[in-house]
Amino acid sequence: MLEIRDLHVKFHTRDREAVAGVSLTIADGEVLGLVGESGSGKSVTAMSVAGLLPRRQCAFSGSILLDGEELLHASRPRLRQVQGKDVSVVFQEPMSAMDPLMKVGPQVEESLLLHTKLSREERKAAALSAMAQAELPDPEVLYEKYPHELSGGMLQRAMIAAAIVSRPKLLLLDEPTTALDVTIQAQIIALLKKLNREQGISMLFISHDLSVVRKLCARVAVMCQGRLVEQGDTDAVFYAPREEYTRRLIAAIPTRRREGQP
Repeated sequence: MLEIRDLHVKFHTRDREAVAGVSLTIADGEVLGLVGESGSGKSVTAMSVAGLLPRRQCAFSGSILLDGEELLHASRPRLRQVQGKDVSVVFQEPMSAMDPLMKVGPQVEESLLLHTKLSREERKAAALSAMAQAELPDPEVLYEKYPHELSGGMLQRAMIAAAIVSRPKLLLLDEPTTALDVTIQAQIIALLKKLNREQGISMLFISHDLSVVRKLCARVAVMCQGRLVEQGDTDAVFYAPREEYTRRLIAAIPTRRREGQP
């Protein structure tokens, strides 16, 4: 479904490549975890897939194929047709990603306005359905709310609703649970599992935390300084990592003992 071949990205203001020869695939209905510390290149990889790479600010090469169609070198008009329809993104900070002056409901249905000819009533019905699928309580009430009136967890659910309303082929999730407390984080992971299971949406889940990835992803790829250093079944990588960098990532996962708890 998605195939990244030898992706290179180098920003003009940096000495080294942000992404240095990354190749990976995501099958239909698969959830792949992409992990690494800040600056490892995982978000740049995802933004390349989403067509959000600032092309004037970098040099890039390789190919990104979505169902066989090349996207990395596609025209801007073509990318705008893909964004929000075939490929959707959920960002880490929903408050920053949402327009504070626009009600939540119209923001959820925005991709339908861009990519369909549905009537206003049909768009609203689809948005309410997506909000219900994202397990937002009282979608009709929240439809009329502004972002600042929602909690962080509810805002992230609204972002997920906006991402799935057009039933995309691929969902890119860039640290979507990092800003949430542990309880809400677990609820969002359970929601993503449900959406993957019931709708078959393929996902690329980006995180610096292997323990979170392990709860959602059957397969994981580990990035360090722009390169893929290890990939495989999540449990195999988690319990028997081959690379020292992966072992350090696992060792950094907080535990009760490390936090000084009994």
